[in-house]
Amino acid sequence: MIDRAGLTVTRNGTPVPLPPTELRLLLELSASPGRVFTREQLLASVWDHTFLGDSRLVDAAVGRLRAKIEEVPGRPRYVQTVRGFGYRFGPL
Repeated sequence: MIDRAGLTVTRNGTPVPLPPTELRLLLELSASPGRVFTREQLLASVWDHTFLGDSRLVDAAVGRLRAKIEEVPGRPRYVQTVRGFGYRFGPL
């Protein structure tokens, strides 16, 4: 459950503490369920627009986020990889 107004996340009724970057990433993805975001789009919207870092930074943040919100992180239901393109928010 994502409470956008309170900026909190719970899983099965238990609060899930997320650092700001992971929370912004989750909010960005979940704002448009089913939409595929490229790593570059996520870097621009979640991180500083002028950030010139490696887009694999997104992959690392997605991995940490999955470990916290997914029942089975290896088979993500919510933060899904779209091979060759990027990520989307499910469930589909």
